[in-house]
Amino acid sequence: MALLDFFSKRKKDPKSEMSFIDHLEDLRWHVIRSIIAILIGAIVVFSFSGFVVDEILFAPTRSDFVSARWLCSMGHKIGIGNTLCFPPVKAQFLENTMTGQFVASFTLAFIGGFIIAFPYIFWEFWKFIKPALSEKELKKTRGVIFWVSLLFFAGVLFGYYILTPFMVNFYFNYKMSEQIIIMPSFSDYLENLIYTTAGIGVLFQMPLLVMVLARIGIVTGSFLKKYRRHAFVIILIAAAIITPSTDPFSLTIVTIPLYLLFEASIIIASRIEKRKAKEQKEWS
Repeated sequence: MALLDFFSKRKKDPKSEMSFIDHLEDLRWHVIRSIIAILIGAIVVFSFSGFVVDEILFAPTRSDFVSARWLCSMGHKIGIGNTLCFPPVKAQFLENTMTGQFVASFTLAFIGGFIIAFPYIFWEFWKFIKPALSEKELKKTRGVIFWVSLLFFAGVLFGYYILTPFMVNFYFNYKMSEQIIIMPSFSDYLENLIYTTAGIGVLFQMPLLVMVLARIGIVTGSFLKKYRRHAFVIILIAAAIITPSTDPFSLTIVTIPLYLLFEASIIIASRIEKRKAKEQKEWS
């Protein structure tokens, strides 16, 4: 019923009614244009796959990576010496299947294309949703494309510059015995990088999603505070999904920023709740 109500509100022209099939046809073209945008981005990434792999994909595995140098420099400035410096690692990757690198190149191209095209993909999604919103709802969601894109890229950058080098350094330096040689597959590394960049980028949408839901009246700050413990469990599950290797270190390093985003969402929702209460008092 909710889906039918949504389609009944979507009108390209207030004077003309669109049938259910017309809405689906309109949605189909939005999806097609989004797929074309991803393919264009994928072609660009695939064309420069050598550069992307050597200079972007493998960059967090090096001790001279920009965030590693920054953390080490910060440690010296605050007087804790080499505590924040990453010890050097010799990260080498194995591919033991004949088609492994070939398949991985297409996976890399597709994910890269999705990241590049994300603002356009959301713009297409927003164009489909927009006709169903009232004037009041549109005012409350002004600038949504900018903020969604900003949070997504912030999550991607956080995963790439912070989470990935931490995890790579931890796993390559953690040894139960010197006789054990650490040489993961390239596909395994690529999968982990995808989860800790694109996956974090999607989850960084939490404050914006809560803000929209709070403005519409679906959630409140009081509601989020009441179910804070339940939210923490959900965040742990989401962190476990993002990190294929569900060890305590990976879960912790992913859970902390997600929980901080949830707390930020509570603050945003509480402010909106107070503003609404104030407006109701003024009208009464």
